[in-house]
Amino acid sequence: MRLTASGHFLFVQKMKTEVDLRLEMVEVGARLWHRGLLGAAEGNLSCRLDSERLLCTPSGVSKGHMRPDDLVVIDYAGNPLGPGRPSSEIRLHLRFYNRLPEVMAVVHAHPITATAFACSPEPYPDEFLPESIIVMGPVAKAPFAIPGDEGLPDSIEPFLGTYQAILLANHGAVTSGYNLLDAYGRMETLERVAEVAFRARLLGGPVPLEREAIDHMKRFAADHPVHHQNDDA
Repeated sequence: MRLTASGHFLFVQKMKTEVDLRLEMVEVGARLWHRGLLGAAEGNLSCRLDSERLLCTPSGVSKGHMRPDDLVVIDYAGNPLGPGRPSSEIRLHLRFYNRLPEVMAVVHAHPITATAFACSPEPYPDEFLPESIIVMGPVAKAPFAIPGDEGLPDSIEPFLGTYQAILLANHGAVTSGYNLLDAYGRMETLERVAEVAFRARLLGGPVPLEREAIDHMKRFAADHPVHHQNDDA
């Protein structure tokens, strides 16, 4: 499933100022931290400000305790345009933005159960819950690459434009969306589905959905893409 750059998509994004986006990024960072989707100074977030600038989280700062002024403005090559130092993994985010103009936000986190799937030979079970099909879409697993190395963005290259949720082998996960809450919602769903699948396996499952039901929900998801946003967006 791929995001579509519709007129509504562009209108919603243009309504948000840099101040709005700084506040939203701080809120999403806190949600990730409180949900246990990352810990310590792990993970990184970013979003487009305009055609020349991106907003991203700083290096070495807990995403659960950020302030709006902590965030870093960079260009599309990853160069800072003001104070602060961006995450060493910012090139992972840049690959999305420079390849896919419809992607407006990227979230990289280390959700525990989803990352357990990323560390195991078990395939991620993305077709046994309706929300995994309708909200998240299919999940890819990229081969291992050293965090912060150029090989990390290269590892996701084959999946760009087809997958909005990608497991990073022995590392974590990355999701994209049409705004920060959209990318965050996909990350939260990725972990929740992984948690349910893990518990279902302890009970002898999970039981797969019928192919007819899966195909129906995929068609529905293609015609009615789910976009997470604030109520006042």
